[in-house]
Amino acid sequence: MNTPPPSRYRIVPQNLRRGGRWLPWALAGAWLLSLLATWIGASRLAAPRLAATQQQLAQAQGQVAGLQQQVAELKQQQVNLALSDRISRAANSEVQASLAEREEEIASLRADVAFYERLVGATGQRKGLNVHSAEFSPEAGGTWHYSVVLTQNLNRGAVSEGQMRFTVEGVHAGRLTTVSWDELHQRTGVPGQAYSFRYFQQLDGSVILPKDFTPQRVRVSLAGGTPVNQTFEWKLAGNGSRGE
Repeated sequence: MNTPPPSRYRIVPQNLRRGGRWLPWALAGAWLLSLLATWIGASRLAAPRLAATQQQLAQAQGQVAGLQQQVAELKQQQVNLALSDRISRAANSEVQASLAEREEEIASLRADVAFYERLVGATGQRKGLNVHSAEFSPEAGGTWHYSVVLTQNLNRGAVSEGQMRFTVEGVHAGRLTTVSWDELHQRTGVPGQAYSFRYFQQLDGSVILPKDFTPQRVRVSLAGGTPVNQTFEWKLAGNGSRGE
């Protein structure tokens, strides 16, 4: 008996075909549900840690803000200290300069007091209006600065007033020559230098000597009250001699 050949067709039940078509969708839905459940579980587990982390972050941010404020305050303090230091240095320089000026003034006053003590002291010679000294020193430009000191200690409290002039005697072109007060100022009608004092006064000024003139003596004249005429050897400042 011959066996019939196998058929190329297969009979599949209709209900099995319908179930196989929905299976992938069911699996996808289950996978999504598992993901959702995992996310929910992880969120519940991470929520307490997240809150603590956020609190720590807020605290750290507050600390950073506080530190930034401290840094800003320290920078401002540094600026203020630097400014205060500059002001202190400038003030100290001014104080030092002022102290130096005061020391010079004190030294000058001490010299005046010593001179006055010699003038009116118990051993000092009593004199009326008198030319104590006449000193000269060269200046830039060829002029000569003079310093003439007048004194009186005979009548204490009395004021001596008047005008001072002087002439310079010396040699010019091999001849004895006297340079007048007007010639010393290179003008005519020059008034005398006024003075007014009780015990002593220093008169200062500048004069011009003729070219190639060699000074030898200075004759000082005081007009006002009793006239006074005194002659001094020409000496540079610090080496003046008493007049005749």
